[in-house]
Amino acid sequence: MKILQILPSLQMGGVERGTLEIAHALKKAGIPNAVASQGGHMVEALKAMGVPHHALPLMSKNPFTMRRNAVRLAELVQDEGFTLMHVRSRAPAWSVKWASKMCGVPWIATFHGVYGTKPAFFKIPYNRVMLKGLRTICVSEYVRKHVLETYHPDPARLVCIPRGADTDFFRPDAVSPEHALKKKTQQYRFTPDIPVITLPGRLTFWKGQEVFLEALMQMRHKRVGVLFLGSDQGRTEYSDHLREIAGQLADDTEVVFRDHTQEIHTVYALSDIVVNASSAQPEAFGRTIPEAQAMGRIVVATAHGGACETIEDGKTGFLVPPGDSDALAAKLDEILDMPKEKLDAIRAAAVESVRANYSVAKMCASTIALYRELDSQKSSS
Repeated sequence: MKILQILPSLQMGGVERGTLEIAHALKKAGIPNAVASQGGHMVEALKAMGVPHHALPLMSKNPFTMRRNAVRLAELVQDEGFTLMHVRSRAPAWSVKWASKMCGVPWIATFHGVYGTKPAFFKIPYNRVMLKGLRTICVSEYVRKHVLETYHPDPARLVCIPRGADTDFFRPDAVSPEHALKKKTQQYRFTPDIPVITLPGRLTFWKGQEVFLEALMQMRHKRVGVLFLGSDQGRTEYSDHLREIAGQLADDTEVVFRDHTQEIHTVYALSDIVVNASSAQPEAFGRTIPEAQAMGRIVVATAHGGACETIEDGKTGFLVPPGDSDALAAKLDEILDMPKEKLDAIRAAAVESVRANYSVAKMCASTIALYRELDSQKSSS
């Protein structure tokens, strides 16, 4: 068995992180593997694992480039002896589909999100390529149900393997209280005893930052620290708009905007509450939720998409209606008023839930088990 994972690029993102996690797990299991992409700054991390990278223009949606990619992938698969291709995006999936016909090597795909379907005459056939391999992995039950309702595939060809948090990295004792307090006061400049509410995620309207700001205006608790952690990716008009709204908050509400950080576990550790306010569209899975839960943080998220799977309302976190700033404000106030004993019980239950159901280790084990199952079927046929 030799696996080739294929995706558009290796820039920062959940798809890319998942690719590296599977590559590392395969390497650890002694299974030869490689990754093909257009490249990016995560290539160095891949190479540091001892996993080869093959550069191809896989971000392109140009039909002629996609055809050329198919030929090059077929040649690569034959030359290197790969036995299975695993593709993680639509444009390269077309190249993989064509390459498979050329070289006879099977493939699978992962549905990492819910793709747009308009105009339906074009988008639905274009998206459906992700269902043409031997199996299609769905990253949550929410995604699986969407795929079934929208594309009507054979249910037996769908496999639900939830994404996960690295529970070796994200754990309650990962950051000392002293280090977390130092970061809180020195790097983010919050008052030492102020509770911090963090919303991680790139600054884009569907992530719900504006809903969160509206909730902050309505809260009884004004003396809080608020951390927006994420890049605007050049969308300065939106980030400027958020800063303008933030300027209208109470004087004792401390608001900080920061770009992404490599020390996200430290950010979770200094946060009392982590918010996922995605409202315009659901998160397919939402990794920040199990990551924060694994750190023993109290998480509040909107009740749609993958959040409804990773949070048991009132037991491992809290859910509020999407786009409802009133409900979010009330829930945040309620949490800040809760006795420590109740909060500690929720934190402990959240950690246990992630370790049991939403860990990277479980995701990798389930994926490799699928690879082995398909390989054994091929060997016996």
